[in-house]
Amino acid sequence: MEEIYVVYWSQTGNTKEMAEAVGEGIRAAGKTANVVEVGSVSADELRDKEVFALGCPAMGAEVLEEEEMEPFVAEVEKFAAGKKIALFGSYGWGDGEWMRDWETRMQNAGAELVGGAGVMCNEAPDADAVEACKALGAQMAQ
Repeated sequence: MEEIYVVYWSQTGNTKEMAEAVGEGIRAAGKTANVVEVGSVSADELRDKEVFALGCPAMGAEVLEEEEMEPFVAEVEKFAAGKKIALFGSYGWGDGEWMRDWETRMQNAGAELVGGAGVMCNEAPDADAVEACKALGAQMAQ
């Protein structure tokens, strides 16, 4: 059974919790989830995958984390065309601009966004956000 990668970066654990919920949704739909921190996987490992998820919180002035996640996403952009990609993350301020920018980047690279707009939550994911992440995972597994 082909595994579906859920690659994330998390500082406080909020995005990690979301990643685990996405993985749970994938497994509940009968597929194998590989939930991994961005530092433990290379973008090349996703090159041949049809579908995968990327998660990152808003950092600084509503941007992706710049040390690990941003370079990873820049690599993914090079082969994103035709891929089904799900996006998720948490934020503590702002209005979700980082997610809208990320969605636009992936669409401009030719990716199909699973579930349309990415799943985001303010601070720690509440029960609704966890359920939205599980639903996103299930949608990826279809």
